[in-house]
Order: sequence, then structure tokens, then C-alpha cells
Amino acid sequence: MKNENSVDYRKESLKKLLHTIIKQEQAIIKALYDDFKKPAFEAVLTETNYVISDLKETIKNIDSWAKPKKVLASFLNFPSSDYIYSEPYGNVLILSPWNYPFQLALCPLIAAVAAGNKVTLKPSELTPNTSTIIAKIINETFPVKDVVVITGDATVAQELLKKRWDYIFFTGSVAVGRIVAKAAAENLTPVTLELGGKSPCIVDETANLELSARRIVWGKIINAGQTCVAPDYIVVHHKMKATFITLLILEIEKALGPNPEESPDYARIINLKNWQRQLHLLENQKILFGGQYNKDTLFLAPTLLDEPKMDSPVMTEEIFGPILPILSYHSEADIEKIILSFEKPLSLYLFSQNKSFIAEVLQKYSFGGGCINDTVIHLANNRLPFGGVGTSGMGAYHGKRSFDTFSHKKAIVKRGTWLDLPLRYAPYKDKLKTFQKILKWM
Repeated sequence: MKNENSVDYRKESLKKLLHTIIKQEQAIIKALYDDFKKPAFEAVLTETNYVISDLKETIKNIDSWAKPKKVLASFLNFPSSDYIYSEPYGNVLILSPWNYPFQLALCPLIAAVAAGNKVTLKPSELTPNTSTIIAKIINETFPVKDVVVITGDATVAQELLKKRWDYIFFTGSVAVGRIVAKAAAENLTPVTLELGGKSPCIVDETANLELSARRIVWGKIINAGQTCVAPDYIVVHHKMKATFITLLILEIEKALGPNPEESPDYARIINLKNWQRQLHLLENQKILFGGQYNKDTLFLAPTLLDEPKMDSPVMTEEIFGPILPILSYHSEADIEKIILSFEKPLSLYLFSQNKSFIAEVLQKYSFGGGCINDTVIHLANNRLPFGGVGTSGMGAYHGKRSFDTFSHKKAIVKRGTWLDLPLRYAPYKDKLKTFQKILKWM
């Protein structure tokens, strides 16, 4: 029987999880559809395949990730060998959201298990079918002492936050992120907060407009806009605005047809409360395209808005839906005024062929991550960190960084005993000049 703290034990658990997820993939896809009509293609692309790929990468690399890392020793400690050991934090709480309910529950869990932690997972109550299949998969895979799933509403999450944890990983809104951070602070518990914000799309006069429209529309309508890194609003050069709006409309119709409600490739708003919030954001706005809705099915068409006021709800709140405001600019100062009127975003997208402008934007604005001439796809590369800055979050994960997120890095110096220079020991009389000479030499 393998040592339960060993890397081999963790690896076997992850292999079993991989087998169970593959076996249950169709049930997962159905659960996602039943919760909010997530298309099967999106379910595979952004949920099941993402998790399966993450599992395979973790299983492949866990031995090297967990191995103590030898680092260059300090000359002052000669003779010594210096190492960084990765050890689990202990008992970890993962609070996952509803918008990508399988991926955003399982990926942090995979990393936490790989790092050797005991995990309590609280999935979202807003996706009950997916939460049920997650609980089934976890119960089939792990002993309760290693991983447990606790379902329930926000009051359950509040009760969990009252307990003492060694690490908390939360994905969700900024408002709830503040609550989590406050609860964690009571016990000085370290946290990762994956939050959100208003992610801008800048389109300048050098951009490939047709391709830009196609990629922005894809990034916006996937999951019906209920994505933390979805384009939140467009800032387009005033000379290109009319043409670009036409191209955006063409791309929406290409993707979803003349009646998006009949498209099998378009998800629904998660619940009535969120659907009503989306309609509230449309009040008193000039709709350029879309705006159709159906309360019975929680449908809201992709909707383009023209120049909303900066103090309107659609511009002061994260949209988290299929509404896309379009603003125009004349100068770079206009862009700066718009972007800096908000908190630091989780993502920023720039469509341009102007290398100097690209460099300037990347240097000027602080944001979690983003793309040049595309949207959302930076999440696809596990070698890139994913996380926010400021109110869009703290901490980052994906790939090895996920393992590191759930690992305390313990510094160890293994000192030799065959030599012990007397310089460091008191009495210090006549030693200072010698020590200063050594420091200068170093």
C-alpha cells in the first residue's frame, strides 16, 4: 500500500480521476446542457477536454514538480547545498462558480490533490446537474478523507468560510471575493481570488477589421457572454466604427443564424435573476443590433449597444452576458480616459498591426492577461499564468503554477560539517574589516 503522503499515491488518485471523467464525459456534457443549454462543442472545448488535458499534464509532470529543487548556495554558507521543498498547505477549501462549473471546480482540485492537500470542494448551487455529477465523480474516485464535495447554497459557503483552512481558492465575483478575503484574514489564511472586471477590446485603424470582428464575436458569445475574460466593451477608432459594427453583425449572424434563439450553438442565461439583470442593463440604451429575449427560456440575443454613458449600469458593472457596448475614440487620450475610469481588468484585448502602439498599450495598462489580435485564447496555454491584478484578483494558476499555488515552498540549507569558519562567531573583535572585504569581493 502506497504512503498516503507520497507522490505515487497522489498520481494514482489522479489517474483514477482521469479514468472516471473520461467514462462520465457524456453525462457531464448532458448536465451542462441541462443547467443552461451549454452547447456540446463548448462543453468539450471549455470544460471536459480542458480538464482532461490538465489531468494528463499534471500526471505526466507531477514527479518533477514535486521533486526538491536544488538552487545555487550562498558563498556565506559554504559548504552547503540549498533546496526548495514543495509541501502541501494541508486542508484546502475550493469555492467554484457556475459559469464553467466543471472546469473551474476540477482544475483547482487537480492541482490541490497533486500538491498533496486534503480538499473540500463547494460547487455552485446554480448548476445543480453539474454539481451532482461532480459529486458522483469525486465519490467514485477519492476516499472522503482526501476529497469531499459539499453542496448547498450561499449559506453553506458562509458556514464553510467560518472554519479554519490552510488555503482558500475562490473563483467568482469581486463582491463575494471581498467576503472570502475578509473571512480568510481572520485566520491569516492565504487565498487565491480569481475574480473579474470590465475587459476592454481596443480596435485601432490598422486592425484587420473582418478578422477582429470574428474573433471578438466568438469571445463574446461563447457561453452567452458568461465568461470572466469575455470582451466587456469595444473601443474602436471613430473612422472604423460604422464598418466595424456592420462586420460584427455579419459575424453574429454567421455564427448563430438570423434567429439566435433557434441556434443549437448558443447557451442561455444561468437563471432568472441574472436574466433580469441583463435586461436592466439594456434600459435606456441605444440598441444597434439584437435585444430579443424570452423569459420562459432565459434567452437573450447577442446585443450591440451604441455609445452608452460612462455612468450607466452597463458601463459601471461587469456585464457577464451577451451585451456588447461599442465606444469610439479619436485619440489615444480618449482610450486612456475610458480604460483608466475602471479598476484594473482581468483581461485586455488589442486589435492592431501597429507595433509601437501595441508596445505602448502593454506598457501603459495593468491587467491580468490578454491577447493581441484575438480574445480569450490566452487561457488555452497552460504555460501562461492566469490570474487578475487589483480588484480583478490575486494569485495565478494553470499548469505548474497551479501545483505551486497549492504548495508551500520550504527553504532548506543542508550545511556541511567538515568545515566551520570562525568568522561569523562572537567575539567580533577585528573581524569587521575582513568581513567587509569579503562582501566587496562577492
